[in-house]
Amino acid sequence: MRNPLPPVPTSLVDIEVAGDLRRGAPTVRLVAAPAEDVETEPLEIGGVRITGKAGDVQTVPGDGPRWVAGLGDGEPKQYRKTGAALARAVNATLADDVADGGKAFRAVQLVLPEEASGEHVTELALGLLLGGYRYKVSGEDPSPSVRTVRLVAEDRAISSYSALVARATVLAASTALTRDLANMPSNVKSPAWLADTAARVAGPGVEVAIRDEKWLTAQGFGGVLAVGGGSSRPPRLIEMTYKPSGAAKHLLLVGKGITFDTGGLSIKPADGMHLMRTDMAGGAAVIAAIRGIAALGLPVRVTALVPAAENHVSGSSYRPGDIVRHYGGKTTEVANTDAEGRMVLADALVYGIRRFAPDLVVDAATLTGAMKVSLGLRTGGLFASEDSLAASVVAAGSRVGEAWWRMPLVEDYAENVRGEFGDVRQTPAGPGSITAALFLREFTSGLPWAHLDIAGPARSEKNYDEVVPGATGFAARTLVELAASLA
Repeated sequence: MRNPLPPVPTSLVDIEVAGDLRRGAPTVRLVAAPAEDVETEPLEIGGVRITGKAGDVQTVPGDGPRWVAGLGDGEPKQYRKTGAALARAVNATLADDVADGGKAFRAVQLVLPEEASGEHVTELALGLLLGGYRYKVSGEDPSPSVRTVRLVAEDRAISSYSALVARATVLAASTALTRDLANMPSNVKSPAWLADTAARVAGPGVEVAIRDEKWLTAQGFGGVLAVGGGSSRPPRLIEMTYKPSGAAKHLLLVGKGITFDTGGLSIKPADGMHLMRTDMAGGAAVIAAIRGIAALGLPVRVTALVPAAENHVSGSSYRPGDIVRHYGGKTTEVANTDAEGRMVLADALVYGIRRFAPDLVVDAATLTGAMKVSLGLRTGGLFASEDSLAASVVAAGSRVGEAWWRMPLVEDYAENVRGEFGDVRQTPAGPGSITAALFLREFTSGLPWAHLDIAGPARSEKNYDEVVPGATGFAARTLVELAASLA
């Protein structure tokens, strides 16, 4: 099968900041919703009723396509929602026009409101860049889409807005790359493919080492080898390093890289198993994040590890009742082969801490279905060993449009993790997401550590804000922004 993934995300539009309105080019007008305490009739343009609500985009009559897009109450997050809805609406209009024999247009322009701040521009750019994202492996030509968006601003703001758009583009590219990797079908996406692709897209400043199954065996990565043992496609450890001169902090990122998850012998129900191609979304976020961190030139040393394996069913699959020895020697009693993510993360956490001696550790994983029950599908679960680190993750996510909710590491359940026949239990009794986090904590050597459970927001079945159906790319922007806060 031909590899459909480009070496760098190509689904992003190019955003330019200019001081002039180009005559005759398709134009977008931005309007805010009227205040609730003011009796105001909805705006009408060319007979089209405009509410001003965020995400409400209407096509209005004129010479060539014209749109009016609502900004809601003017909060920055509403700009992101509007930008995304606008990207979808413009692309739909373009596709319809071309299908009807019309001429394709490749650029649109919009005038920024005078009250727009730098935060508004960043959010608008993220929406415009990501709202039109599409992933489809097809023999047909791709649908036409707009290639350039011109943001028209006052001359004095052009320089600062251009810098903000450039940074937002890096953040959006991290999200888009995460989506690309997670959306890739698993008949292509083996552990070796993921490793090779990580090396191919790493970008300047990032060194990549790929560890194969022979190296993993020699080093004693029992968790990764157990999980990957049932597949004909052997596991890999992806090791990525970014070492800028003068860095004061060293951040270790670890991402779950299960390229497909059948559940192993504790097999999953057929309904929904097709979604397990995205079970490496945490690993994808880590790969994309270190690329984005290097692209921004952040003065923070970062090591990213992705233990990649395919959890399959065969005569060589690991079994409930097995005792697995991890890297470093600690042993785990296996009770459910579908709790495979924590098995591979345990190896990588210990290896990363012992090999690289980081200052703090963050792991990201689609780890537990219980987290979807707790927080739904739009909020990531956050566990952290220190209040300051938890606050930093939440703040980083807030600045880039990703919501996190801190969950408790309840010490009353910690004793449940202790094993009877091994050192620890893989699936201890108690609330699933909390006990999974407590299990992982056993492998963090007491370092400042945060665990990001993204089982809910890593994939979506519908559009909302800048998210589109499929892999969402959740967590990549937060990790880049967190690294920036450490600089």
